[in-house]
Amino acid sequence: MTQHQTPPSDSAGTGSGLGTRPGPDDGASHPPRPAVVTLVGNPRPGSRTLSAAQAVATRVTDHLGLAATPPPATIDLAEIAAEVLAPVHPRADAAREVVAGATVLVVATPVYKGSYTGLLKAFLDLYGPDGLAGVVAVPVVVSGNPAHALAGEVHLRPLLVELGATVPARTLTLLDSQLGEAELASTVDAWLDRAGGPLLRAASAAVGKDATTHQTAPELAEVTR
Repeated sequence: MTQHQTPPSDSAGTGSGLGTRPGPDDGASHPPRPAVVTLVGNPRPGSRTLSAAQAVATRVTDHLGLAATPPPATIDLAEIAAEVLAPVHPRADAAREVVAGATVLVVATPVYKGSYTGLLKAFLDLYGPDGLAGVVAVPVVVSGNPAHALAGEVHLRPLLVELGATVPARTLTLLDSQLGEAELASTVDAWLDRAGGPLLRAASAAVGKDATTHQTAPELAEVTR
C-alpha cells in the first residue's frame, strides 16, 4: 500500500506544549504514534472528502501546537473497504489500533442518505464498548446540500460519543462549494474561532491522562498514508 503522511506546517510543535503519544517503555525502540489521525469514510479512493479532511487535520495540528514528528497520519477506508467486513481483516485491525491511539481524531464522511457512510459505520463497528476512550474526536461532514448541515450533529457525533470519544466542539460541516483551497481555509478558521478553545482544553486533558499508549509497529504504518 502506498504510504504517505500529510506534511506538517512550520508552526506545528509550538504553543500548547502538547506532544506526540509515545509507546510504552518496553525497552524497544519504536517511533511514537501520530498525535493527529485522520479517518476518512468516503468509499471512493482519493476523494475530495479525503483532501478536505487532511487540510482540516493539518490546521488543527497547527492550532493545537502538536509536535510535528510524526506528522498527521491518514487512514482512507476506501483502500481497505473490501476487508472491513471480511472474517479476517488484519489491515482493518491495524487501522483500528492507529485510530484508537490518536490524541485527536479527525473523522470525515460525505453525507450519504442524510447520514454517514456505511463504510465508516462498518469500520467503527469493529470497536467494542469505549473503543475510542481517551480520543478527542473532530467530526467533519462534507455535503452538497445545505439542508444536511446537521447530519454530523444528529448522526456522527452520537456515534463517536457512544464509542467513548470526547467530542468537545460542534461538527465541522463543509459544503462542496467550500472545498476550494481559499474557501476551505477560511471556513476551517471560522470554525476554529468557536471550536478552538474547547478543542485545546480537551486535547490537553487527553494528553495528561495518557499514561501509556501503544507504539507504532511496522504493520500499522502500512495502513496510514
